[in-house]
Amino acid sequence: MNCNTATKEFSSCNKSEGRLLIFSAPSGSGKSTIVNWLMTEHPELNMHFSISCTTRAPRGTEKDGVEYFFISAEQFKEKIAQDAFVEYEEVYTDRYYGTLKSQVTEMTRQGQNVVFDIDVKGGCNVKKIYGDKALSLFIQPPSIEELRRRLEGRATDTPEVIEQRLNKASYELTFADKFDKIIINDDLEKAKADTLKAIKDFLKL
Repeated sequence: MNCNTATKEFSSCNKSEGRLLIFSAPSGSGKSTIVNWLMTEHPELNMHFSISCTTRAPRGTEKDGVEYFFISAEQFKEKIAQDAFVEYEEVYTDRYYGTLKSQVTEMTRQGQNVVFDIDVKGGCNVKKIYGDKALSLFIQPPSIEELRRRLEGRATDTPEVIEQRLNKASYELTFADKFDKIIINDDLEKAKADTLKAIKDFLKL
C-alpha cells in the first residue's frame, strides 16, 4: 500500500495519521455540549467534523465544499452503489445526508481526528468499518426519568414529541454496550473530564 496516496480504505502505514472519534447518545444526554466543549477548549485533540454530502439545496450563504458537498439525489444514489459512504441517511424521500470515505481518508491522512456526532446505528457501523482506528463513545443519561426532566426543562418540545424522544431513547440505550466506552452524564463536569481522559488515552496524548 502506498502511504502517500489517499485510498478508499483507511491506511495505518503512517503513525501520524488521524483517527476517528464517534459520539452517540439519546437526545438530551448532553452529547453536543460535551463535543463542543472538547473542540473549543482542547485544540490539542485536533478534532474536526468531516464535510458531509447532502442532496438538499444550499441555504443562505452556504457554499459547496464548505458547509456541505451539494450533489443531486441521482449522484448520491450512484455513490451509495459504489459503497462510497462511511454512513448515510435518507431523512425523507430523496433527501440524503452522508459522509464520504474519501473525505475521512483525506482528513486522517492530514493528521486530523475526525468527529462523528451520529445516531447509535451509524456509530456502530462506523466502528465496524474502522475498528481500532476509531473510538466509540456512548454518552448516557443517568436514567430515563432524568432524561424526561431535561427534555421537559428545555420547554422546546410538545408532550407528544417528548414521549417519542423517550421511547427512542429507551431503544438507543440497548446499544450502549456495543460502544468502546460509556460516559454517564450525571454530572456534566465529571462527564467532560471522563470523555477527555478516554480520548487522550486513545490518542496517546
